[in-house]
Amino acid sequence: MGKLLGDQAADQIIQLIIDNDGKAGDKMPNEYELAEQLNVSRSTVREAIKALVSRNILEIKRGSGTFISEKCGISDDPLGLMFVKNKLKLATDLLEIRFMIEPKIASLAAANATDEEIREIEVLCDKVEQLILNNQPHMDVDIEFHGAIARSSKNIVIANLIPIINKSISLCIDVTDRQLAKETIETHKEVLNCIKSRDINGAYDAMYLHLVYNRRNIKKLIEIKNNETHLDI
Repeated sequence: MGKLLGDQAADQIIQLIIDNDGKAGDKMPNEYELAEQLNVSRSTVREAIKALVSRNILEIKRGSGTFISEKCGISDDPLGLMFVKNKLKLATDLLEIRFMIEPKIASLAAANATDEEIREIEVLCDKVEQLILNNQPHMDVDIEFHGAIARSSKNIVIANLIPIINKSISLCIDVTDRQLAKETIETHKEVLNCIKSRDINGAYDAMYLHLVYNRRNIKKLIEIKNNETHLDI
């Protein structure tokens, strides 16, 4: 069975974005212009846009128009992890994935980050520290910090792995109840300093150590939970 008109139009809009080197935040032609370019009705264009919004490819800003989404077509939960009940197990398994990829990401950032990107990482590092010292939630900025490092690696696939890293960061902060404040500040600074000095091996090791602290704390929580379970029995 062939694709519906709306689906075909959605594919054409994606190709239009690719052909025009569209970037996140770019404004799309209006409904009438798209209908003319694609040679379809405006209702078909509306259907296509609705589908692309649901796929995080486009976003509609009321009163402003339709824009290429900052999420670049990446799902908020690409692996369907919201349905995993055991959050400690999930945090542990996600951390294993981060051990496989994130130290390498840090070393690539040390090799490839521009001066501007390093300044962004430094600003975010300082923001995380200030939020922690002021006992304020730091998760969102922590996620931005790791995302900035990933983007500066210049590996185009890594950008699509950021949601997985983000999920792990938020889970680790939640399950450890923000107990790693001092370690987070110190290891973030070490990662930043290695990237600034273009120390590829140092950046790898610093990120690895950052993850070790997270793993150690999660293991303690698992042991406490297991002990509580035995006491209940």
